[in-house]
Amino acid sequence: MTESSPQHGAPDGTPATGDARANVGAPEKGRADKARTRSTRLPRPKNNAGRDLPTAIAVGVGLGVLVVGAVWAGPLAWYLVVAGAIGVAMWEVLTRLKERGYFLQRKHLLCLGQAMIWSSWFAGAGGLVAVYVVAVLSLMFGRLFQNGRHRPPENYLRDMAVGIFVLTWVPLFATFAAMLANTPSPFASGERSIITFMLCVVASDTGGYIAGVMFGSHPMAPAVSPKKSWEGFIGSLVLSTLVGALTFWLVLHHLPWIGAIMGLFLAVCATLGDLVESQFKRELGIKDMSALLPGHGGLMDRLDGMLPAAMVTWVAVSVLTATSV
Repeated sequence: MTESSPQHGAPDGTPATGDARANVGAPEKGRADKARTRSTRLPRPKNNAGRDLPTAIAVGVGLGVLVVGAVWAGPLAWYLVVAGAIGVAMWEVLTRLKERGYFLQRKHLLCLGQAMIWSSWFAGAGGLVAVYVVAVLSLMFGRLFQNGRHRPPENYLRDMAVGIFVLTWVPLFATFAAMLANTPSPFASGERSIITFMLCVVASDTGGYIAGVMFGSHPMAPAVSPKKSWEGFIGSLVLSTLVGALTFWLVLHHLPWIGAIMGLFLAVCATLGDLVESQFKRELGIKDMSALLPGHGGLMDRLDGMLPAAMVTWVAVSVLTATSV
């Protein structure tokens, strides 16, 4: 008569029955099932959603004062602030890309970005488009000779596509924000257009943050940005729409319902811009573009939603001006 092996039986050497074997690992399985269930919902943020909130507020107020001061000082001061911000933001983006093995000439792209912004000062949207086309052509042709005439370029399509993406994402969209200062409008000066645009985007960020912290439990795009919730998105829409209506009425002295539609579109653009940057950082495996702004990350982390919203604002103001609504 052979003895039962402890490996296949109970701790005392008694062979495990069928029921006992079926229950082996049941507690672990139950805990795993509960963990998977919890993972489908967003965790409620603790301690201000991971931010140093007082520092973040102080930095945000400082940036707001800088923006308001530039707007008050006139179009040239506004262009200088936009050009400086875009130079820093492009440096952050291009540095992170270079660290991950992308071949992009930072100085070349920085100069092209500044040329795009300042060309609009002298020639408006036409100048911007002309310089943007020249910038794209310079990337396409310049990359051909990365390794000289006798060796083909490495990762040509990848690096050229990323370079065009950066030129579009940062300086092209930002130039529309700069051009708001010089956009002729029968119902709003450039200063008031800029203030309206900024207030709507800030309202979108604020509404999304508050609603996300207080009520966020249903992930909006977990594969791209796990912390972004549908509740936060609704908060962005509500507050931005309200602020858009109020600013159109009180600042632009225009129809509030048009401002409400404007605020709604800007909230959508700001949210999508945030998701674009989230995916960009996810592919590079980074949390922030830099540590330039305490409590916020990099400057690009603050501009991600404003860039596409600036383009939509410029288009909306131009259409309203042309139709004289």
